[in-house]
Amino acid sequence: MSDGLDRRLDELFSKQEIHERLCDYMRGQDRLDPVLHRSVFWDDATTDYGIFKGDADGFVAFAQGALTPHKSNHHMIGQVRIDLEGDVGFGEVYFIAFHRIERDGEDRDLFIAGRYVDRYERRNGVWKIAFRSELVDWSRNDPASDSFLKASPESLLGARGAADLSSQRERLR
Repeated sequence: MSDGLDRRLDELFSKQEIHERLCDYMRGQDRLDPVLHRSVFWDDATTDYGIFKGDADGFVAFAQGALTPHKSNHHMIGQVRIDLEGDVGFGEVYFIAFHRIERDGEDRDLFIAGRYVDRYERRNGVWKIAFRSELVDWSRNDPASDSFLKASPESLLGARGAADLSSQRERLR
């Protein structure tokens, strides 16, 4: 293969591996899986979320603690821009995060939308997050409006951890 093709293939595979880390991050939050959540960061990674600034271990503990009281969470990735410079990458990742919360005995839907601005590093052939920040572009907090789903026994509802169908490979076989 030509050097140009090799470089383009490396870039394609690198971006795919980074995207998989982005998906693992979201899944780790939604399924309350701190091991998966932490696995996307290098050990010396740093974060700046405004409300939390620190290392990866501290952030994962903070985020898991903040999400655990919620009734459910659903993080969606939008457009992703990754620019590579050798073994360093820079990313802008759009997201919308849904949080079912309870306030004063009432179910509420909290939506937060924004962007992660990241630095990724490839070390020993593996890509992970070296720095992550979260920029919030908008949010809204509304009364919950999906009670009709719970009233319908044939609805398949998501769950956290092992209770979620996505974690039940044997059942899917």
